[in-house]
Amino acid sequence: MAIQAGDKAPDFELKDNHGATVALSDFRGHKNVVLLFYPFAFTGVCTGELCEVRDQLPRFADRDTQVLAVSNDSIHTLRVFAEQEGLEYPLLSDFWPHGNVSRAYGVLDEDKGCAVRGTFIIDKEGVVRWTVVNGLPDARDLNEYVKALDTL
Repeated sequence: MAIQAGDKAPDFELKDNHGATVALSDFRGHKNVVLLFYPFAFTGVCTGELCEVRDQLPRFADRDTQVLAVSNDSIHTLRVFAEQEGLEYPLLSDFWPHGNVSRAYGVLDEDKGCAVRGTFIIDKEGVVRWTVVNGLPDARDLNEYVKALDTL
């Protein structure tokens, strides 16, 4: 079962597409976080969603919010994906131990070995304030989570 609104967000440390370690706790007290889990780099729906986030980054910056996107791809795959698509926000690799963070948030599809489309809005105190979990083929509506940020 996915983490719910009102829960403390599980902390984690993952490598980004440049090999740097990013911890959720790095943002505590400083920024809200939109944590986006997605199945795989280079797939149609994922690419469309992440490019839409890229194109709308000012909407998140204006709301004092950091976007973190997580997949079970390797950091090497994520680096090429980010370069190809011009993604300048952190793409985090939950590759090894495989899916530990996705599992902690309740969004790992164990049979397929990838995360489903889970979105978690986490406030500056580290509390989940809004969530949506979609199946693998179902794109999310970015406007929904921007509206949810406006309630913080």
